[in-house]
Amino acid sequence: MAEEKKSAPGKQPAAATKAPAGGKAPAGGKAPAGDKAAPAAGAPKAAAAAPAAVAAAPAPEKKMKPSARHSGSAKAARRKLRKKKSQIQARRKKEFTYRGYTMEELLKMPLADIIELLPARARRTYIRGLNEEQQVFVDKIKAAQGPVRTHRREIPILPEFVGKTAMVYTGKAFAQVDIKPEMIGHALGEFALTRKSVTHSGLGVGATRSSKFMPLK
Repeated sequence: MAEEKKSAPGKQPAAATKAPAGGKAPAGGKAPAGDKAAPAAGAPKAAAAAPAAVAAAPAPEKKMKPSARHSGSAKAARRKLRKKKSQIQARRKKEFTYRGYTMEELLKMPLADIIELLPARARRTYIRGLNEEQQVFVDKIKAAQGPVRTHRREIPILPEFVGKTAMVYTGKAFAQVDIKPEMIGHALGEFALTRKSVTHSGLGVGATRSSKFMPLK
């Protein structure tokens, strides 16, 4: 009876109805409709493509704080900056300019253009014209190699006077004035003072003959 049950044509063994463990369909037929092994095989490829796209995108750069750029804290950064400034021995001297023009540009300009740059008082002096004494001094100092004496304290300084030496009369003696670029537009007399600063001793001392015997406090 047992052998007849096994060889019955209407029934198949239970092992034959199940799909192999590898998820493949049987050799003699198609895979069952309920089998989901085929779609699951393509899922890992889509999952692998997503991380690759994320890795290709550049990460946003983070803004660093000023203190984080230097090694250590903000206090260490300030210390480094102070040390760097102390190592600078010679600073570049700022180039002189007058009304936005350098000395080289001023020397190349005609007198009419230079007059327009001067202050009102100096501009009027040259527009009205110089008298004979003033013109003689201007011609002398332009061509002079040494000091030039003058009593004309009111002459405005031009760029052509820079580097020259003038002996300006103070009412008692001639004071030496070395003309520098910063003096352009000023009068010669401004740099040859006619007064001296007054200095006083102690109060009352030396005022009269009797006060010189007073004890000093």
